[in-house]
Amino acid sequence: MMKYRKKPIVIEAFQWTGAPDQTEDPEWIIAAIRNGTVSFVKEPFGMLIDTLEGTHRANPGDYIIQGIQGELYPCKPDIFEATYEPVEE
Repeated sequence: MMKYRKKPIVIEAFQWTGAPDQTEDPEWIIAAIRNGTVSFVKEPFGMLIDTLEGTHRANPGDYIIQGIQGELYPCKPDIFEATYEPVEE
């Protein structure tokens, strides 16, 4: 068996609070909401994201990631923090 390391890539992401005072709404998430790729559900409150693997649910506190091909997907905070680190520009 071989071992593999994930190639380092830079992604864009933000933590979705689900609150009206959300201060960070990247243009790409606004565009996805407008084109229907992202929608919201009320009970329990969450975000539905059409991903390459089907529709996935994001809950408040989850990170929303835009991948290298513009695809969107949710990520739980503990997985995000274990996988990604900030990039200094």
